[in-house]
Amino acid sequence: MYGKEIKKIRIERAFTQTQIAKATGLPQNTISWIESDIGVPNMHQCVILADFYGITLDELIGRQIK
Repeated sequence: MYGKEIKKIRIERAFTQTQIAKATGLPQNTISWIESDIGVPNMHQCVILADFYGITLDELIGRQIK
């Protein structure tokens, strides 16, 4: 559901899943699970990722505010 947007941000910023895992403390398999849309990340995981990238939660999930 949001995984494609999260993966897109990671790739645009030239990070590997392993690098994100080391920097955030989230397990690499959790990052893979999120990016593959196997499951929906919880709020805590979204906050960690948004903080890491320096973006809002809306930007993390690709939500456009009108």
